Amino acid sequence: MTQQNVTATERLWTYDAVRVGQAGGPTQVTLSAADIAEYAACAQNPDPRYAMPPPGAAAPPMMAMPTMALTYAPLLRDEIAAANGFVAQERSATARRQTPFAKCEIRWYRPVYAGETLTGNRRVSRKYERRGSKFVTFRVSAFDAAGAVVASYDYTCIFEYAAGQRSVPDPAGDVPTAPDAGAVPDPAQFLTWEQAHAGAPLPRTLAVGETTENILRKNAHRLAGQPNPSNIHTDEAFARENIFGGAVNAGPATMSYVDRFLGLNFPPEALYNGGNLVMRAITPFRAGDVVTFSGAVTGAGGNLYGQRKAQCRIRGLNQRNELVSLSDATLTLG
Repeated sequence: MTQQNVTATERLWTYDAVRVGQAGGPTQVTLSAADIAEYAACAQNPDPRYAMPPPGAAAPPMMAMPTMALTYAPLLRDEIAAANGFVAQERSATARRQTPFAKCEIRWYRPVYAGETLTGNRRVSRKYERRGSKFVTFRVSAFDAAGAVVASYDYTCIFEYAAGQRSVPDPAGDVPTAPDAGAVPDPAQFLTWEQAHAGAPLPRTLAVGETTENILRKNAHRLAGQPNPSNIHTDEAFARENIFGGAVNAGPATMSYVDRFLGLNFPPEALYNGGNLVMRAITPFRAGDVVTFSGAVTGAGGNLYGQRKAQCRIRGLNQRNELVSLSDATLTLG
């Protein structure tokens, strides 16, 4: 088939072709302890709660990191496109381009454990324009074997961007920052309800370094859907043609680092018992960068169910003091 014929027959899933309500097929994943441990390893999280127990050890089922919802119920926007008769722009043979991460909000309803079978559903929930760029938001929900929702998230991609391509920074002038590779939770340092007043800093910070090896490992950790080995995370030549001007890590990877940071300041139940996390990507997180996460309480109060809720804002600054991500979390403190 000639290039002209390919162009004529390829129905690209552009912003104008996207319709609210378009859906992909369901996925089903049975989580193993090894899956949970690998996700934590990709998140550079040494928390022993997410590590494989020694062989033969009597241990309760492993609990997944909260942001693992993005892996056991993945977005799979290329498969949504295919289910509706289109070719995703990332898969195009004629006009290939990326539709990168802009922001994501996750809501949790209970913890998820090894051995559970989880069904994921996904659909287009919104499309909108802002400052000349065009965005599409997808709603993904994960259900347990009884049909109850365990987590859901809204994932927004940039389908068309108005701003020009970003320049890749020269790392020669970077101020060295050492990542906190071994930082693990200490319940004695968790923020308590009595400490949760507006303006109070979260007790601990976390510096996370990104590497090409870890970006590739995260890209390869897939529990459902077809892999896409060439994207702006793994293919430098393709990445240079897109908005970021070079390879970057994935938005869900940065969310897993925010998850790890929150795990140093709160027990995981604080998210799992009706918490939520929204993260906006501001500046690309590239291999060689070290991003330091810190946070503060922005508000606290009760709800109709008698739960104590705290709201926090988390900033991720790289070694050039650029804002990489801005997140807001709501946590349950009893």
